[in-house]
Amino acid sequence: MSDKDLTKAINNVADCIVRSKRCVAFTGAGISTASGIPDFRSPGGIWDRFDPSEFTYQNFISNEEHRRLRWRMFKESTKTFRASPNAAHIALNDLEQLNKLECVITQNIDNLHRSAGNSKVIELHGNAMWVKCLDCSALFERDEIQKRLEAGEEIPECSACGGMLKSATISFGQAMPEKETREAFECSQSSDLFLVLGSSLAVQPAASMPVYAKQAGATLVIINLSSTTLDQLADIVINAQVTDILPPMVKRVREKLKSDN
Repeated sequence: MSDKDLTKAINNVADCIVRSKRCVAFTGAGISTASGIPDFRSPGGIWDRFDPSEFTYQNFISNEEHRRLRWRMFKESTKTFRASPNAAHIALNDLEQLNKLECVITQNIDNLHRSAGNSKVIELHGNAMWVKCLDCSALFERDEIQKRLEAGEEIPECSACGGMLKSATISFGQAMPEKETREAFECSQSSDLFLVLGSSLAVQPAASMPVYAKQAGATLVIINLSSTTLDQLADIVINAQVTDILPPMVKRVREKLKSDN
């Protein structure tokens, strides 16, 4: 895409946002890579080094050695999850402040949308900043469990009931969170503009959200570095880094809104 075509596409999406009454953003790993959060599915990512079929929920709850491995990985990854929001996250918060964004539906577990200030974030795959007891549902902050791991615990247990702890994220084979999944479908189906940002749309059922939005009549925009399986369904496709596109796009939205008043 030439610079001229890219500028035109940015302006077209900005126009869509200004006209929209119910804009929903759907984000994937591509929005967080600029913050240092790895894209597990890309070449060189974690699933190039580990077999994802072994990282199942069933394996976690039934295999003590696997739990030990997962907690060791948890301990080693904490520094990564202390990342800060980047320009794309901040741009989405700006959209919300302009009253042009209804919610963010995210596949990400990094908490960066909340850190950037977005108030309505639907986390389909959980949040890595929390640890949950599988028995009593008690929640613990990640830093609290990190301190216990650094103190020598290998498989921490719930301090409230002695039950099994697990990162409050969704593992392969684990049921999707009912409340969040329902809210995401409802927001998708009620949207009039659906922005896919930094997602290859390869993971179900999350990747079906844009389909539901389009079927309900929403304009579908996909901004992703590589092509996706739903590009043919989209009204506008921009193959570029989200962090390069969202800030100037939101700037254009702000200019249009100001000129209209």
